[in-house]
Amino acid sequence: MIRFSLETNKVKLHIGCGERDFGPSWVHIDATQHSHVTCTNIVDLELDDCSVDLIYASHVLEYFDRVEAIEVLRKWKQKLKIGGLLRLAVPDFSALSTLYSSGVCSLGNILGPLYGKMPSGTETIYHKTVYDFESIENILKNSGYAEIKRYDWLETEHAEFDDHSQAYFPHMDKKNGVLISLNVECKKENK
Repeated sequence: MIRFSLETNKVKLHIGCGERDFGPSWVHIDATQHSHVTCTNIVDLELDDCSVDLIYASHVLEYFDRVEAIEVLRKWKQKLKIGGLLRLAVPDFSALSTLYSSGVCSLGNILGPLYGKMPSGTETIYHKTVYDFESIENILKNSGYAEIKRYDWLETEHAEFDDHSQAYFPHMDKKNGVLISLNVECKKENK
């Protein structure tokens, strides 16, 4: 069921929400069932084409390989209105590799963000790829998105909800730590 934000009359999807409930103005979609989850298919969204204002997916895209990701991004784009916003967060390979190569952290500190392991229903899923800004920018351009840029999680309507877009090393050191999430947003072109 589509819900509109009471404040803005917009349709906002939180894909891969897990246990995080952003409230009634969001449609929560996750492969595992929680009381706030409306749909469990995070790829084939049961919504009308061109009906969604914002899709937010934090640390979801890396569970698809590069070929699968193109198809996922294409399907999500179909659901966005012209000018609709796709906001992604993925582990930042550049930040993680810099932390490791400079000796700031050990391999053990970056294995989780790089190779992630999560139970999903009756199976366990793992990250299948990593991104730096250039690689995610290219996949988004090739999938028909425009105005691709980094976003500051502090300036989002979901900033009050701690999720992986706010991942830092050292863990939870949001004041002095290094952000290890690559946070990127883009828009659906007029095509």
